[in-house]
Amino acid sequence: MKKYSMETTVGLFVIIGLLCVGYMAVKLGKISLLDSDYYTLTAKFTSVSGLRVNSAIEMFGIEIGRVDILDVNQEEQTAVAVMKIRKDIKFYDDAIATIRTAGLIGDRYISIAPGGSGEVLKPGGMIRDTESPTDLTELIGKYAFGEVGKSKEK
Repeated sequence: MKKYSMETTVGLFVIIGLLCVGYMAVKLGKISLLDSDYYTLTAKFTSVSGLRVNSAIEMFGIEIGRVDILDVNQEEQTAVAVMKIRKDIKFYDDAIATIRTAGLIGDRYISIAPGGSGEVLKPGGMIRDTESPTDLTELIGKYAFGEVGKSKEK
């Protein structure tokens, strides 16, 4: 009888351990099992260089969502970013989405200025005003090879 109770106890500890590991994987991986706390917004950029799926969406320096899908609109020749935003955050139709870099060479993220006039964007809405990222390697290359002031010298 003792053998079976010991095996049962070990089995319960293994199951509890696996549940804890699964819970931590979901929490640390920032995986949402139920997306009911989020809604989607879309923004079109001329470039999304360096931006990745699951990149942060920030407003006033606070993370409010994640990039869900990055795609190409062939007709308009633009990059499309579909974003998952917390339901308690509202944006207006004059909101501005900008791709920024965390630090000098850090990860890219989208910063959104919420706007304030006009109508509230509905779930699935489009942020019309966007700013693409500045290509730092191109700027450094121009500076390094002396191309920065050439247009003014001639």
